[in-house]
Amino acid sequence: MRIAWYARRLATMSAGEIAGRCGDAVRKRAWRKRRVRDARADPLEVPRDGIAFERGFGPPVGMAGKVGDVGMAGDVGNAGDVGRSDAAKALIEAAESVLAGRWTALGCTWEGLGPDPDWFLDPGRGRRADDEACAFDIDIRHARDGARPKHAWELSRQGHLTVLASAYHLTGDVRYAERIAAQLTSWWTRNPFLTGMQWTSGIEIGLRLIAWVWIRRLLDGWEGCRELFEGNRLFLQQFHHHQEYLATFPSRGSSANNHALAEAAGLLVASSALPCFDASAGWRAAAAVTLRRELPRQTLASGVNAELATEYQGFVLEVALVSGLEGEAAGESLGEEFWTATRALCDGLAALVDIRGEPPRQGDADDAFALLVDAPSFHRWASLLATGRALFGACAWWPATPPADLRTALLARLASAPTLSASRPECRPQVFEDAGLCILRSSLPSGAEVWCRGDFGPHGLPTTYGHAHADALALEFRVDGVDVLVDPGTFAYQGEPAWRDYFRSTRGHNTLELAGQDQSVSGGEFLWTTPAVTTLIALEPAEAGALRGWTARHDGYARLIPPAIHQRTVRLEGGVLTIDDGVESTGRHACRLCFHLGPQVECRLEGARAVLHWTSSGAAWTAELALPEVLAWRAVKGEVDPPLGWYSPSFGVRVPSTTLVGAGHAGAGPLLRTRLTITPAAAAGPQV
Repeated sequence: MRIAWYARRLATMSAGEIAGRCGDAVRKRAWRKRRVRDARADPLEVPRDGIAFERGFGPPVGMAGKVGDVGMAGDVGNAGDVGRSDAAKALIEAAESVLAGRWTALGCTWEGLGPDPDWFLDPGRGRRADDEACAFDIDIRHARDGARPKHAWELSRQGHLTVLASAYHLTGDVRYAERIAAQLTSWWTRNPFLTGMQWTSGIEIGLRLIAWVWIRRLLDGWEGCRELFEGNRLFLQQFHHHQEYLATFPSRGSSANNHALAEAAGLLVASSALPCFDASAGWRAAAAVTLRRELPRQTLASGVNAELATEYQGFVLEVALVSGLEGEAAGESLGEEFWTATRALCDGLAALVDIRGEPPRQGDADDAFALLVDAPSFHRWASLLATGRALFGACAWWPATPPADLRTALLARLASAPTLSASRPECRPQVFEDAGLCILRSSLPSGAEVWCRGDFGPHGLPTTYGHAHADALALEFRVDGVDVLVDPGTFAYQGEPAWRDYFRSTRGHNTLELAGQDQSVSGGEFLWTTPAVTTLIALEPAEAGALRGWTARHDGYARLIPPAIHQRTVRLEGGVLTIDDGVESTGRHACRLCFHLGPQVECRLEGARAVLHWTSSGAAWTAELALPEVLAWRAVKGEVDPPLGWYSPSFGVRVPSTTLVGAGHAGAGPLLRTRLTITPAAAAGPQV
């Protein structure tokens, strides 16, 4: 299996990438002799004098002040003060939980996080990752210790410490600073250079550097700050090792997705904020080159991230904001093309979100943050739009997003974005043709928004398409921000293959499966070898320039015998959604048509008719789903062998939810028509 995977992976690489990876292998052999087993005996010489941290934030602002004293542009009336006040209270609650030794992420809770936590624990499984082997010998794809890599890495991203640092800057409470100092000292001691799991991934190293710089910035007013950082040999050695690693072993070629951006961002932020090494200027320049190249390459003209995984759009936008503003503050501007791409990501996000400010759930999502200085429960998307508003101004069509976070104020305090010459959309886009995304919107008589996302685009970012799902022609449908037909999410990466396969499968999305196969052919957990190619056939306009529907097809089943093409037409008129599925083939194939209901939706299925119920804002809603009668329908909830009927609200969390599955055969013959009709809330019947 490993040999087959390596063969498939090799096929995605160019000759230049293969040569670069061979060079990396040679360099790793040379680096082995530099491995450190005891951090306190690290022989690396570091500067002792003349070290100055750039752009500290000075004394704490104090809760008695106005949270707005953190400093921010673009407030929306008094809502800004109220929103940030709520954000401050949530932050302090989160910081107190960390002091009590508790941190929750990825569906797990770390308990007993005192001054010296276990940095290698996967708390969900109670297993520890390797903390002794040379990092170059640890195979994260086939770990023998049973710990899931992402969970074993999570605590070392140190988001819980940036939360403490933000709380210190807000309150001046030294308990937060002292716990940070103890845990950072623990990490620097227990993770010597090139030893253990925390040295196996460049993106982890890059995100740690961002965390350390911002912790130092936010602790600037604490009397022990300089001793912990600039005056600390242990820190300076780790700081140098992290940057040298990133400069030497960048993500290459087919791996140069969001990882390349996060690694370069960490390198630029670190070498700009504390340029205390002879190599600092060179590291900063190299990181800037990567960011200037990669962000525009990974941003489509429509303002959608090229990986076509919505949560990664948020992560990449955070990376761009953190690195871009650090560069501006350091006099290393990343240039107009970089900033135009950053602004486009903001405009794209503003165009995609629904009435509650939530974007689509397309593709992978792993809850990653580039910089966490709010409570983890903060509204990430409102925060990003607030930052975009502060830096670039909002287009007239942007949804209202009063500031409700602290991060926007802190980022805007660091620097300003440059003035850009490129134009912006004059009205809210509905079609993102280069991304193959379409947002249909309508309003009910009550004023409630009906929102429908359609997918008729490319499979993701070539050549591995690592964060894509087999979801061609899939859709999501929301009423007043409530998921009615839902994209089930992601749930897992490594270590849980059955669940990873399910959540990115065709049957795990609101689309048609043929012959029991996914539309695209998987080559591994983050690899697709044969992606379905989707073609937009037509867009159906409505009055006043709005869009009413679309028709598209994909060739993912052209490999079947006989070949088959799936074509879908989607139309939204008021509260009625119509879906027509057709299969072009000289024969017939077994098929399954799946509709995944949101976790708030209850369902009563009678033959080919389903009645749906949910509540929203205190009102009861109902809808009727008329399903194709030529298929045999059943309602599935929480099946595990194989998985079906699940929803993942966040990474590592899954809850049972209803999936309607219609089984039968499709080929030459009539269309499979599905019609969903919303009943206005005022006329809704009682809950089932």
